[in-house]
Amino acid sequence: MDENDEETFPEELADALVGIQRLLRRRLRAGLTVPRLRGAEVELLRLVETRPGIGVSDAAKELHLAGNSVSTLVNHLVRDGYLVRETDPADRRAARLLLTEAAEIRLRDWKRRRAQLVRRHVTGLDAADRDALRAALPALRTLAVSLHEEAEES
Repeated sequence: MDENDEETFPEELADALVGIQRLLRRRLRAGLTVPRLRGAEVELLRLVETRPGIGVSDAAKELHLAGNSVSTLVNHLVRDGYLVRETDPADRRAARLLLTEAAEIRLRDWKRRRAQLVRRHVTGLDAADRDALRAALPALRTLAVSLHEEAEES
């Protein structure tokens, strides 16, 4: 990579990743028969799926959002029937978050549709591009961990 590539690569990578994420969101919204969830709502549901019983403050830290923002998301998701807020038996002042069956079904459908969409487009690439994407996955995961760790420190 020459010096010019080194300067433009970070921006090009970020633009490509953001563009892919934006297009995935738009394509997955098409054909929805239920009201769409905002990105932060989906992120919170996915976090509760992986960490059932997580508290609001821990969810806020994990998502790098303000506590009151997560509380607002929780209130909307409880109202819409996607989250249950239970009192933490260890600390009666704290709440634990759990998915409802409706949320589990919605997340399962979202994952299935996302996988189908990506699979369809990846399959349409030539073998060299598919191999390049596969080879890039470990580096992209390491980049994600690095970004997450830096956010934890700030």
